[in-house]
Amino acid sequence: MELFDSHAHLNDEAFDEDREKIIQKCFENNIAFITEVGYSEETSIKAVALAEQYPNIYATIGAHPDECNQDIDLSFIKKLAQNKKVVAIGEIGLDYHYETTQKEMQEKYFIKQIELANELNLPVSIHSRDADMDMLEILKKHTISNNFVMHCFSSSVEIAKEILKLGGYISLAGPVTFKNAKGLLEVAKMIPENRLLIETDCPYLAPEPHRGTRNDSSNVYYTAQKIAELRNTTIENVAQITKENAKTFYQIL
Repeated sequence: MELFDSHAHLNDEAFDEDREKIIQKCFENNIAFITEVGYSEETSIKAVALAEQYPNIYATIGAHPDECNQDIDLSFIKKLAQNKKVVAIGEIGLDYHYETTQKEMQEKYFIKQIELANELNLPVSIHSRDADMDMLEILKKHTISNNFVMHCFSSSVEIAKEILKLGGYISLAGPVTFKNAKGLLEVAKMIPENRLLIETDCPYLAPEPHRGTRNDSSNVYYTAQKIAELRNTTIENVAQITKENAKTFYQIL
């Protein structure tokens, strides 16, 4: 069995003391591929460096909405995108959770990065928090040429259906294992087989039975296990499907 953690932050300072050890542990525990995700210029540079260090780690680059509350320089995206290990733009999107966010600035840079992704012929990894309707409106007006994935999806079945209508992928993370995740369980059952990805979003959102601890890519196993249970299939089947979907989405041969 081979698993693909399609969204990880192993560049996070939470791994500064034991990063190499953790990555080795992951590869020894059925993790065949990892996508290392940038969310700012600094973390995008780190993501690319990590991808260059390990053959089965790939990188995404971009500016998270929390980085877009003021004018920022996106020139680093074009520069880093020249690296062959860069497989997507992201994570980018909208996050209205905190009252300090400037919606107009977030939307401006979300659209700019969609345009950059199209120019660079790369897919997009999208972050959406408390902003689903605005996110959908932008996606309907600004077509993403090489597809997109809603990372760490946590919204309703209705929103999931809208994403699928637009041709997007949906990625599920640790919260699908949480006891209070009733709506997410229904989403996990209805996603078409060819549109499903899994991720950890580590070091955040560790799944049961490790909820509340530092997450790492090896824990994507528990997300796959829960999805297999919900879809009445085997974990091996979920692992194979989601690995192939992630390779297709990220254009990894």
